[in-house]
Amino acid sequence: MDPSYRRAGAGGGSAPRSVEEIFKDFRARRSAILRALTHDVEEFYAQCDPEKENLCLYGYANEAWEVALPAEEVPTELPEPALGINFARDGMNRRDWLALVAVHSDSWLISVAFYYAARLNRNDRKRLFGMMNDLPTVFEVVSGGVKQSRERDRSGNDNSGRNKLSVKHTSEPRIENNAREVDEGYDEDDGDHSETLCGTCGGIYSADEFWIGCDVCEKWYHGKCVKITPAKAESIKQYKCPSCSSKRPRP
Repeated sequence: MDPSYRRAGAGGGSAPRSVEEIFKDFRARRSAILRALTHDVEEFYAQCDPEKENLCLYGYANEAWEVALPAEEVPTELPEPALGINFARDGMNRRDWLALVAVHSDSWLISVAFYYAARLNRNDRKRLFGMMNDLPTVFEVVSGGVKQSRERDRSGNDNSGRNKLSVKHTSEPRIENNAREVDEGYDEDDGDHSETLCGTCGGIYSADEFWIGCDVCEKWYHGKCVKITPAKAESIKQYKCPSCSSKRPRP
């Protein structure tokens, strides 16, 4: 492929310069990567043949994706994605491999955006990162880490501890699901928990931290305060907080 195609991001025109232009480029490239790892996952998987040379996953500004050899020019015009993603394909669990590609893709997307942002001032760089950070990462989407929370509150009768991860936002497509691509971010349910307090330390709810809700008293807790990790929460069918667990049943 012509390296100029990659430099222009398959969208043509000049490089993005303003915060809005750089964010638009970032979002388009992110959408392309998401399509490769979710909607087009079978095609992507087939193209990553371990018998081939070092391959990279590219996302372009026209929302197209490509598995291709890295650019030959040194140094490259733009930061390059992770090299050799195909080699580990058959040596790992498929879901784990896709998640690993997603992590490297997140790093690449940020590096491209901040390559373009080099001439922005401090405030503009901060604003750009905030706009990017409002979107779920590729890893979160591919690994299923972005979930609707408190579904039991919405349904009224769901007592499963599996839905108590702290991310209180919109659902994202899972691997191999022909789901829509998501760019809306986390905004939908943010207002529902602005006054939620941890039952142990009294801290205010933050979407950046893992929380778990008690199925008995319905209070919410920082995972770290009750020594529950996200992984451990997945195996809990009904969670009782320390206070409810210590209460003896009435005779």
